[in-house]
Amino acid sequence: MLTLTEGLIELDVKAKDAEDAIRKAGQLLVTEGLADQGYVDAMVKGFKEVGPYIVVAPNIAFPHARPELGAKEKGVSLIRLSQPVVFGHPTNDPITLVCALCGTDSTSHIQMLQALADILRDEEKLNVIMNTATSKEEILSII
Repeated sequence: MLTLTEGLIELDVKAKDAEDAIRKAGQLLVTEGLADQGYVDAMVKGFKEVGPYIVVAPNIAFPHARPELGAKEKGVSLIRLSQPVVFGHPTNDPITLVCALCGTDSTSHIQMLQALADILRDEEKLNVIMNTATSKEEILSII
């Protein structure tokens, strides 16, 4: 089950690079009270240290961090970038959709990954999310 609200969605976000995109997706988690700033910093640190492992499919990244690094409640944020950015993945760059995961334990983290994967496997839904949705409400109706 995915908990997604209008406050956790932003469309046509400008990001100068991968770190900026991760921070913007993470900031939605902070603003909505699901994580603290340390969690966002940990997502960026993980990306810098391990590389583009968070790039899970063409055009899609799922940044996340360990729950003990600042997760308060489980949830996910979704940002669609106005211009794709390079994350450094050999085949799935550039990235347009960034879904930041915030799990309070490993079970909730895996459940959110599975729920997101199920939605994004549906090519019709993914096309709307990535290309044609014009409002947060439209995204919510799909998810």
